[in-house]
Amino acid sequence: MAGFDLPGVLRRVRRGADLSQRQLAERIGVSKSCVAAAESGTSGLDARVLARAAALAGLRLALVDGQGAEVPAMDGETVRDMGNRRFPAHLDTRYGDEDWWHDAHRYSRPRPWYTFDRDRGRRDARRRRAGPPADHQLPQPGDAPEHRAAQRRRAALRRAAEERRQRAEEARRRRAASGESAEVGLGFVCDCPDACDQLDDRSGRPVHAPECPCGCDVG
Repeated sequence: MAGFDLPGVLRRVRRGADLSQRQLAERIGVSKSCVAAAESGTSGLDARVLARAAALAGLRLALVDGQGAEVPAMDGETVRDMGNRRFPAHLDTRYGDEDWWHDAHRYSRPRPWYTFDRDRGRRDARRRRAGPPADHQLPQPGDAPEHRAAQRRRAALRRAAEERRQRAEEARRRRAASGESAEVGLGFVCDCPDACDQLDDRSGRPVHAPECPCGCDVG
């Protein structure tokens, strides 16, 4: 694509807006000599001023890629650090509980909601695995470290419950195939409901919900 032709752009704007150099200068709040110098190619023009000029002709400034497709600006509402500052635009943000590290103060400082890797090698390794993100992420409900930890616990409980259900189902199929009675030769089959998983933190002997029909004592 050709480089940016500021003189040609200004002339296009003036033609579209039907304005002389002096009239354009008055409308966008600069001197006539400023417009003349920019249009002759001997000086530049502030992008904000140029945007005001384009608007007079019903136009707007935009970034486009090599194929001519418009590229949006970075979102101003993306995640921020604990000091409410934007993260470096060229680095990639991630949740603070993913690959958490903080030098020698790792365990003495509060875990941030979001962070980033200062080491570009680490950043590039993540990009090779998942591709470069288009932007920094937007804050979402449940982003707090404690909420994400609770989500992981719930997911683990669901996986454990599904594994237990599958084991019980496999045991029933084996009994049916061997012709055994449902009450004879069962060995051990755990029939705990999901409520037991929600109560049991695996720190001691198994904890069971009041409605649990199993009551097993196997951790």
